[in-house]
Formats: sequence, structure tokens, C-alpha cells
Amino acid sequence: MSAPLNKELREKYNVRSIPIRKDDEVTITRGSNKGREAKVTSVYRLKYLVHLERVSREKSNGQSVPIGIHPSKCMITKLKLDKDRESILERIKKGREIKAKAKET
Repeated sequence: MSAPLNKELREKYNVRSIPIRKDDEVTITRGSNKGREAKVTSVYRLKYLVHLERVSREKSNGQSVPIGIHPSKCMITKLKLDKDRESILERIKKGREIKAKAKET
């Protein structure tokens, strides 16, 4: 369940998209909530959706329920970096460097 990175992160890490996870900050790029910025509260892998902070609707009984948004319709603006995620980015970076060297020779 990957989501695209914004321009600054894309240039910084040389990666177009990365799997989305809880505590990432995203901007919604499609739909009625377009342009809203929120934090990911849960990743619903079975339904292939993410739930975001303050992106919800009211039920008929007044209860608030989160709206599920497809990860491809979000853009990651801030990554929650930890050891595993940094290793993923480093591994992708090394692969790209090797590919570039092979192309030159």
C-alpha cells in the first residue's frame, strides 16, 4: 500500500513512492476532501484504505466515523522515519546508484 511522496521528499530521497504507515502526514489529492492535510491514524490493509485524523463523517445517530481513503489518492508530506524505514530508503538508493553505474559503462 504505497503512496507517492511530495516533490521535496522525492528529490531528497530519490524515491517516487513508499509504503504508507501510521503517523505519516499526508495531503489528500483527490475527492471531496482534496487539499486537506492530516495524519494517518490507521492503515486498513484488508480494505486497502487509510484513515486520517479529522477526516470523518457524521452517521444518522450523530456518531462520527472515519472516511477511508485509498493511499494512491494521498501524497506523503512528512515521513515517520525509524530504523526500518531508513534502511528501505538506503537500499533503494544503493540499487539506483548501481543501476546508474551499469548504464554508464
